[in-house]
Amino acid sequence: MSKHSKAIPNRNLRISSQIRRDLAELIPREVRDPRAQLVTITDVELTPDYAHAKIFFTTLREDAEGTRAALQDKAGWLHSLLFKRLQIHTVPMLHFVHDTSVRDGAALSQLIDAANAKRAAD
Repeated sequence: MSKHSKAIPNRNLRISSQIRRDLAELIPREVRDPRAQLVTITDVELTPDYAHAKIFFTTLREDAEGTRAALQDKAGWLHSLLFKRLQIHTVPMLHFVHDTSVRDGAALSQLIDAANAKRAAD
């Protein structure tokens, strides 16, 4: 039986959590592009082979696509900074995705409030 045949429990979660913490620290400090300001990293999803990572983010800016483009432009630089920080063999390539769950949740909350107000009025 191979030495690496069993997966290390929760390794994927620990690495994705560490990447999320590191990027949350690195982006405001290292990315000078004004489009990439006011960014919050909400989640990181890793592929099983740790080759790629989807980085989900939210922003207070109206231009989320511009923010995604700015972050994607700096993905190589952030990858090299992560390589220096993480103690793993393969540092994943970073792919940034705008997370709309916060906006969707707020819209749903407004619909619920409107339905409750209409119900109370009846």
